[in-house]
Amino acid sequence: MDKLIARIGLGVLGGCFVAAASVSCRQEADTVAKVLVLDTAGNPFPGAMVRLYPTPTLTSHGAIIIDDTLFSGTDGIATFDYTDMFNLGQAGFAVLDIEARSGDTLYGEGIIKVEDEETSQATVVIQP
Repeated sequence: MDKLIARIGLGVLGGCFVAAASVSCRQEADTVAKVLVLDTAGNPFPGAMVRLYPTPTLTSHGAIIIDDTLFSGTDGIATFDYTDMFNLGQAGFAVLDIEARSGDTLYGEGIIKVEDEETSQATVVIQP
């Protein structure tokens, strides 16, 4: 009888451990920045070079680790995935400058606040 009670107690204790472990393990959501590039008529602009980078500050803060360039797709959107750069428990992610260009004649700029574990969006109009 004592062995039966010990086995039941051990089973209940093990179940509580598994339940606590599954509740405390939170899965990280994606941290994504989407930049929509438009022409002056408001149409999506495919093939624009889109660069995201931080504005340097006066105080030294070590190496800049974000300076990414992609091209906008047929829908005019360039999608940057920063999920692997975000760590759970981190306070915020980044505010980045946007530079979009096509050739030497069309250019646009803006700013995007990349929120942790969200899809942040910004729009840039390129013009001569």
